[in-house]
Amino acid sequence: MRLKTIFSLLMASIALASSASAASSWVRTWEAPPVEIQTAWPGHPIVPMSDVTFRMVARVSTGGRSLRLRLSNEMTDAPLAIGAVHVALAGPDGVPQPGTDRIVTFAGFAAPTIPAFAPLESDPVALTVPALSKLVVSIHVPGEATRVTIHTLGVATTQVVPGDQTGAATLSGGRTATERYILSGIDVSGGPAASTIVTLGDSITDGAVSTKDQNQRWPDILAERLSRAGITRFAVANAGISGNRLLLTGAGPAALARFDRDVLSAPGVRYLVVLEGVNDIGAAKYSPATAPKAEDVIAAYRQIVARAHAHGIKVYGATILPYKGAGYWSEAGEAIRQTANRWARTAGNFDAVIDLDRAVADKADPLTMAAAYDSGDHLHPKDAGYKAMAEAIDLKLFR
Repeated sequence: MRLKTIFSLLMASIALASSASAASSWVRTWEAPPVEIQTAWPGHPIVPMSDVTFRMVARVSTGGRSLRLRLSNEMTDAPLAIGAVHVALAGPDGVPQPGTDRIVTFAGFAAPTIPAFAPLESDPVALTVPALSKLVVSIHVPGEATRVTIHTLGVATTQVVPGDQTGAATLSGGRTATERYILSGIDVSGGPAASTIVTLGDSITDGAVSTKDQNQRWPDILAERLSRAGITRFAVANAGISGNRLLLTGAGPAALARFDRDVLSAPGVRYLVVLEGVNDIGAAKYSPATAPKAEDVIAAYRQIVARAHAHGIKVYGATILPYKGAGYWSEAGEAIRQTANRWARTAGNFDAVIDLDRAVADKADPLTMAAAYDSGDHLHPKDAGYKAMAEAIDLKLFR
């Protein structure tokens, strides 16, 4: 009897330890992958900056009792001195909620320096973060800040103000931007989620043309659907980069080049949804001599599947959306899209297929996006299109 009691106590201790470990595991609840340093293009000159605070609002997918921030200097060739970092829960107007402001430290330092080409993860911050809530992150750069690492397509308002205003409830002076500066990830622990779903893609995953500050990207809506369905075990990390390609570096490193950084480094990653390729095949119109063949696109998919499977990650392939009428559509590119989508739909290639092509296609002309979903450029969906994409995903895929 005594041995049985000891055995029961031992098993109970193991169960408690396992439960505590699960509760303390980290998941990536928000992501904005590093893309480039600030560059100029027609109508968008470089704005010189120094001694400024960047304040950003990020809506998380899942919550927890602790959080940590991931800062990025990964696209920059010089160390970056940080003056201060604060995080707080955001109210409806994006202003920090009273009593929630926290100073963020890095290995105990409140003013760290990020080495060139490197990320920096913060110490855990004790703050209860509800699912689908918004966080205010304020980062002060005391020195020159013109060429810091950014995520170009924020589809959200960033405030850029003079001096160290990281702890201020309201900001004064400055301007607004839409890029994400330095902040590339938010992790949480102590909540219900034990795994992360990463969505790897281009501008269609990044939320191009969706309504600013309204979180209408399809991964945002997927997170909402999971929450409404009571499926609280998963965080959703959006690893979309506008203009990104599978094979060639352009807008950020190619998907194959950034896979380890943006997918494998996400804590708790268990599922990967891939929606990439339209920017590769669009090259068939303008650079036919160097455009990828269908087998090149498929080979990239095979690489992603193999590398994910090596880490126990299931890969769901999303079919490439119709884009006839877009500036870089061509018959040659369409042939590649059709071949790639047929391969994706074939059992045994991806762990499952999410047929976003059919979800948004015009039923009368499947090579084009339905008008109800088209933003007008025949390439990017509008809010209704992103909603249709998210609703086409079978939630039973995530168990």
